[in-house]
This record gives sequence, C-alpha cells and structure tokens, in this order.
Amino acid sequence: MWGLRRTYNKSSAMANQNDEEAQPLVAQQQQKTIASSQPLPPKTTCGLPSVFVAGLCYCCASGSMVLLNKHALASFGFTAPTALLCFQCLLAAVLVKLCELFGFVKLQPLKRDLMAVWFPVNLIFVGMIGTSFYALKEVGVGMVTVWKNLSNVVTALGDVFVYKRSFSWQVWGCLGLMLISAVAGASTDVQFSWSGYSWQIANCVFTSGYALYLRSVMDKVAEHTSNKQKMDEFSMVYYNNLLSVPPILLMMWYFGEFKGLLEQEALRNPAFLMVSTLGGVIGFGISFSSLWYLSQTTATIYSLVGALNKIPVAVVGLVAFAEPTNPKNLTSIIIGLGAGVLFTRVKSK
Repeated sequence: MWGLRRTYNKSSAMANQNDEEAQPLVAQQQQKTIASSQPLPPKTTCGLPSVFVAGLCYCCASGSMVLLNKHALASFGFTAPTALLCFQCLLAAVLVKLCELFGFVKLQPLKRDLMAVWFPVNLIFVGMIGTSFYALKEVGVGMVTVWKNLSNVVTALGDVFVYKRSFSWQVWGCLGLMLISAVAGASTDVQFSWSGYSWQIANCVFTSGYALYLRSVMDKVAEHTSNKQKMDEFSMVYYNNLLSVPPILLMMWYFGEFKGLLEQEALRNPAFLMVSTLGGVIGFGISFSSLWYLSQTTATIYSLVGALNKIPVAVVGLVAFAEPTNPKNLTSIIIGLGAGVLFTRVKSK
C-alpha cells in the first residue's frame, strides 16, 4: 500500500512538473494565435498606403496619356498621326526590353509559332490604337471619353452572341443610357465631324473585338509559350508594340505620311518632341501601374476607379483645350460618364 502511494505521489509530481513545463509553451502558442488573428498593418509607400499610391499612379498615367496625345496631335500642327503612333510603339518595345535586361521583368522569347498565333491579335491591336489616335485628333476629349463607353455595348453584345452569356436588366439599362448619352452628345457637339466620329465608332468596334478575341485565343497562346502558361501582361506589351511596327509602316505608306515627314515643323519643336516622348513613356508605364494597382486591390475597385478617372480627364480636356460646349452637350457628357461608373458597379454585382 505504501509502495502504491509512493508511486502515485511520484506520478502526480511528474504530471505537475510536465504541466508547469507545458504552460509556457501553451502561452506562447496562444500569443502566436492572437498575433496571427490580428490584421496586418497596411503596406506603405513613401509614408502613404500603398493602395492609395498605386491607384494614384494608375489614374495619373491613364489620364495623362490621353491628354498628352491629344496635345501632341492637336496643338502643334503635326499631320502624321500614324508616324507618332509608330514612334510610341517602338519606344514602348525598347523600354520593356530594357526592363528585361535589367531583371525587372521576364518576357516570352520571340518564337515563330508564338508570333503566328499572336499576329491576328496584334492586327486588331493596331486597329484599336490607330483609330484611337485618329479619333482623338478630331474629337474633343470629353466626347472621346463618353464614346469609349460604347465599346462596353459592343462587348456585351459579343458576350451574348459569341459566348452565350446573359446580363441583368440593370446592366442593359446602363448600356442603353450610355448609348443615348453618346448619340445626344454627338448631336449637340459644336465641333462635330463625320470623319472624327467614324474613327471613334471604328475604335469602339476594334476595342471590343480585341477584348473578345483575346479571351478566346489566350488558351492557344499558352500552348506555345516557354512555360506553357498564358502570356503575362509585359510579354503582351512587348509582342503588341514590336509586331505593330510593320503594319503601322504600311499604314503610313497608305496615308502618304512618308512624303514630307521630315519637313514637318513640329519635329523641330522641342515641346512637341517632349510631349510625344512623354506620352509614349507614360503609355508604357500604364502596364506597370495597372499591375501594381491590381495587386493592391480587387478587380471591382480597379474597374470602378478606371471609370471614375474618366470624369477628371474629361473636365481637364474641356478646360485645357478650350473645347466649345453647351449645356445640352455638357449634360450628355455627365450622364454618359455617370452611366459608365454605374455600369461598372452593377456589372460587378
């Protein structure tokens, strides 16, 4: 009996000792659990929240590119917009290649089979940026921002008839509002020209075609990439801009821009050269700022901010270029931009 009691006491002492040794470990585990459950402090850049800085860079880049290109096309008497487009595409291809050489990005190598699959996408891309340049040259910034929303209408129709998708009545209501505001804005535009709006309509078709066709071809592209994955955005920028040069050179020949190009007065104007170069650099920088912003926020917020950003761009364009307007035209611009914001919000739900 005494032996059993001694054995019991010894076991109890060992158990108590084990409990005492385990208590610090349990406390440490509890502290780790509490620490992991607490939200991490937001990332900062230059003392500000990174999501704010990324969003600001994205908005400034996308807005500045439109305004700078409008300034280059409309303020210096330069009559060769396709040549300016060719220069900016070459600049973007060189810049993204330099980023690869410095180790900032990794690009898909130029391969014949990949270029063959990508070339139809590239042709649509050339049509999209080419018609955008010609429309921006002849149409005011305010109306360009409104009419760009019409690409959403064409894309939605493509989704319905090609990809068999369906949308709610709220989405179709926003699209109808965009269409009405665009038509009303064009009919009240003091500077209306059939040429400018024809280019803008073509731009809407090419923009939607690019989005719809890219969606269908990305799986085919993945079969030819070096890592058998979809092409990343920087490789898309590299391929699009580099492969755009030959078709753009053909467009320059077709529009007769080679003749007298070097005699253009604007090419001897330092301000024009600076604006054109800065527009190309910022256009290239949009790729970085958009990826950075997407990594900091959700796709819904990204799209919503992009739609909201058109409002200050339209306002700055109307003021900076002294674009003539009237109450009816201004109202159609406000309704169109508001419908674009509402469309982004409704579609995300």
